[in-house]
Amino acid sequence: MLHDLFPPGIQHGLDLAGIFVFALAGALLAVRKNFDVFGIAVLALVTALGGGLFRDIVIGATPPAAFGDLGFFVTPLVAAAIVFFLHPEVQRINRAINVCDAAGLGLFCVTGTTKAYEFGLGLTASAALGLATAVGGGVLRDVLVNEVPSLLRDREMYAVPAIIGASLVALFISFDSLNAVTTGVAIVTTFVLRLLAIRYHLRAPLAWNRRSAVAEEP
Repeated sequence: MLHDLFPPGIQHGLDLAGIFVFALAGALLAVRKNFDVFGIAVLALVTALGGGLFRDIVIGATPPAAFGDLGFFVTPLVAAAIVFFLHPEVQRINRAINVCDAAGLGLFCVTGTTKAYEFGLGLTASAALGLATAVGGGVLRDVLVNEVPSLLRDREMYAVPAIIGASLVALFISFDSLNAVTTGVAIVTTFVLRLLAIRYHLRAPLAWNRRSAVAEEP
C-alpha cells in the first residue's frame, strides 16, 4: 500500500493543504464577483471539495472524506473567513487566485491519483481520477459563477499540468519509486507548469486547421 511509503498522516496532510488552497482560490473569486459572505463560503466549499467528492464516489470510498472528516469541512470555512477579512487589494486578487489554484492543482492531482490506486484502480484509471480530483472543484466553481470552465477552454493550460502531474505519479508508482521526494517533484512540476502557462499565455491547441471566420468567444 502507498501509505507505507510516507510518514503517518502525510496523505491526510496533503489533502488538507489542497483543500485549503483551493478554498482560498474559490473564496477570492467570490470576492472578485462581489458575492456576500454566504456566497464566499459556498464557493470555497465547492471549489475545495468538489473534485475529491467525485473521486470518492467513483472509487466507492463511502461516506466520502468530505463528510467523514470534520477537518475537511472546517478547513474551507477557515479559508473563507481569512479571505473575507484579509483579502488583498482588488488589483491583486487575480494573481492570488492563480497562485492558490495552481497550488491546489498540484496537490490534488497527486492525492487523487494515489488514493484511486490504493482502492485498486489501474495506473491509467488512477491518473484519470487524479485529473478529475484536481479540476473537478474548479469546474463546479466556474459553472456557479457563470464562466466557461477552464477544463473545457484550456487557454492557459489548466488541465495539461494536472494531466502531467497525475501521469508522473502513475509513472513513479509503476517503478515503485513513489516517496516524499518524487511526490514533491510531481506537485512542483504541476504548480510551475500552470504558473508558466499563465505568465506566458501558453494554451492547448485549437481544432486542427480551423478556418472559421467566427471569432473565439472571450
